[in-house]
Amino acid sequence: MPDTEDTASAPTRRRSAASLRSARWFAPDDLRAFGHRSRLMQMGYGPEDWVGRPVIGILNTWSDINPCHAHFRQRVEDVKRGVLQAGGFPLELPAHSVAETFVKPTTMLYRNFLAMEAEELLRAHPLDGAVLMGGCDKSTPALLMGAISAGYPCIYLPAGPMLRGNWQGKVLGSGSDAWKYWDERRAGKITKTEWIGVEGGIARSHGTCMTMGTASTMTAIAEAIGMSLPGASSIPAADVGHARMSAECGRRIVEMVWDDLTPARILSRASFENAIVVAMAMGCSTNAIIHLVAMARRAGFDIGLDDFDRASRVVPVIANIRPSGDTYLMEDFFYAGGLPGLMSRLGTHLQPDALTVTGKSLGENIAGAKVFDDDVIRSVETAIYAEGALAVLRGNLAPSGCVIKPSACAPELLRHTGPAIVFDDYPAMKAAVDDENLDVTAAHVMVLRNAGPQGGPGMPEWGMLPIPKKLLKEGVRDMVRISDARMSGTSYGACILHVAPESYIGGPLALVRTGDLISIDVAARRIDLEVSDDELARRRAAWTPPPPRYERGYGWMYLKHIRQADEGCDFDFLETSFGAPVAEPSIY
Repeated sequence: MPDTEDTASAPTRRRSAASLRSARWFAPDDLRAFGHRSRLMQMGYGPEDWVGRPVIGILNTWSDINPCHAHFRQRVEDVKRGVLQAGGFPLELPAHSVAETFVKPTTMLYRNFLAMEAEELLRAHPLDGAVLMGGCDKSTPALLMGAISAGYPCIYLPAGPMLRGNWQGKVLGSGSDAWKYWDERRAGKITKTEWIGVEGGIARSHGTCMTMGTASTMTAIAEAIGMSLPGASSIPAADVGHARMSAECGRRIVEMVWDDLTPARILSRASFENAIVVAMAMGCSTNAIIHLVAMARRAGFDIGLDDFDRASRVVPVIANIRPSGDTYLMEDFFYAGGLPGLMSRLGTHLQPDALTVTGKSLGENIAGAKVFDDDVIRSVETAIYAEGALAVLRGNLAPSGCVIKPSACAPELLRHTGPAIVFDDYPAMKAAVDDENLDVTAAHVMVLRNAGPQGGPGMPEWGMLPIPKKLLKEGVRDMVRISDARMSGTSYGACILHVAPESYIGGPLALVRTGDLISIDVAARRIDLEVSDDELARRRAAWTPPPPRYERGYGWMYLKHIRQADEGCDFDFLETSFGAPVAEPSIY
């Protein structure tokens, strides 16, 4: 992708101890600072712990119900060790864990909640810098969004993928193989006993999904924009190298504080364009679009769907990792050279001068990177898919755009016209697909609506609609499915997602009726409802808005301020362009 602006290097900018932000809390000879110091001493610390030392906050999203972050109890100790080695004063602050598997109705409802919490934790406490510990899908964008808005030096520590799954000698990939074998069970080809074996074998260690799902996509994006140490996103959670990387994060953030190396100095438009290129080359999760748009807007850069589609035309998929690939998982990706190895093969697609948390450019960070397995990390010439992982479609059914992952769906469905079979909610759809008398064929286009940011609420990962049982028994394993929902990054198939504007607020998806013809043409980037404008106008006049999902609490605030999918689903009042930066808290 072409340069759009110059990227700055990181000139030496050593701060004095007196200029540290934490000194506002601890240095004055007044009653308020006395209280701050005495309370630290109440916890067993002494002046030698904090005087003249940067105070480093460690935002830890560990919880008892988040298997992706189960190792963070130990990793926070590794981070503290690194902070102490570098002369800093570490303080752990717990943050919302947003455990992908367990939080309902969807973690996406709470991404902005964690982003707000992270920003306010950093701003309200006597911190000079922060290590952000995340990895489970929404934790990465949320922590980075909050830290970008807060504006203090920070570094992102990714949880790392879990080890490969295994069942009866078969390598299992989290998510991807769950969908695959569930279809086989619904088709009557797997017994209940065998299914229990899959349950126990698909997730064998702590860490995030080991397919190229949303977790690995987003931690790689954090590294690609320069907010993680080189290679950090590829290390498996159970590898001892992960503990060493955690300690290095602690050491590095102390130096970043002394250098005043803030997100505003690191991030540029080039940083986010690099992330888009890397995402495409990895065969990324469709969720990358929503999160990266939101992160870029927090940093003041107007990244949008067109930036992704432009990259998708020219950047091939070179990471042969499920679900775009058919064999390998993230552990294999690490052994093959990891993200530095992949980036070393992207050549002129990347803008190497973009700055990173190391104080060096992206190009300097990957200068010595190598690839050790050419089948896992392909060259541009031997890519597994000639174009990028995602494509953005527009038409009268999605005026503001929608997304498909062509690298992970049946090629014959990339151009298709078929009759719609429409479902207004997930329970109705779930009941219908198990009805073996359902009037459906492989040519039908399944439509689920009222599943977007407001309709879900929270835009749940319902977009990989299950194939009707009747068709599974006929051998069908893919068909066109359309929704205003998201889908798991571990999912696959001809699923068209993020339809904007969403149906719940009157988007065109609300006007589709069963039997209407829908046409998609991925090469032409089109999606159209084959219904006349006059008929659509009549349907719109008859459409009745549904009742609001919430009347109080966080959900009420969410519905009042959430933006649509093409805008990143951030709250309107949190985007950088909304107003002036928040001032430092008063200390009286």
